[in-house]
Amino acid sequence: MDIKEAILNRHSVRTFLDKPLDPEVTEKLRSIIDRCNEESGLHIQLVLNEPKAFDSAMAHYGKFSGVTNYLALIGKKGPDLEEKCGYYGEQIVLEAQRLGLNTCWVALTYKKIPSAFVVDKGEKLSVVIALGYGATQGREHRSKSVGEVSNCTGDSPEWFRNGVEYALLAPTAVNQQKFFFTLEGDKVSTKVGRAFYTKMDLGIAKYHFEIGSGRTDIWR
Repeated sequence: MDIKEAILNRHSVRTFLDKPLDPEVTEKLRSIIDRCNEESGLHIQLVLNEPKAFDSAMAHYGKFSGVTNYLALIGKKGPDLEEKCGYYGEQIVLEAQRLGLNTCWVALTYKKIPSAFVVDKGEKLSVVIALGYGATQGREHRSKSVGEVSNCTGDSPEWFRNGVEYALLAPTAVNQQKFFFTLEGDKVSTKVGRAFYTKMDLGIAKYHFEIGSGRTDIWR
């Protein structure tokens, strides 16, 4: 499975099997996390065999079941933390998909277990990502059109349309898709609407855009 296939196949999953992660899969996940942390300066951590975070009233309200493994996305406090967590967290999510795992971004419906991860001085736990072997593969959700989230027209270059189409496959909080991509010359600018976690959503969508367009040199 290549990265584009992972994007097409990946859907949010909230119910997981009682099955420990394969040691080889765990090793590969840790390698990906180390690379993302080195590139970004984030402090992302893999939490294994920890059932308490998703054994709470909030987690049950969010319809989570069988979650004992998750990623804790942690980084230095700052205006770019959420977008950075989205951009690099999605890289790990898609690699997890390629490794046969399922995932779900989780912003609120979990309980913080301080002993499960380390938050250094000046850092913040931004979000967690449940992962494991899903009881299902999830399902596709409704999506906005290319024209609703970009200034793409019939005259726009193919790489721009492809980028937007893949951005529309990105997971966003409550499926809100409040991002907008604007092509100006050969550069792309972005903006987000007012809502919860839109900066994180943008980070995820920008990574998808890069995969779809095949370009990373286009951001204004």
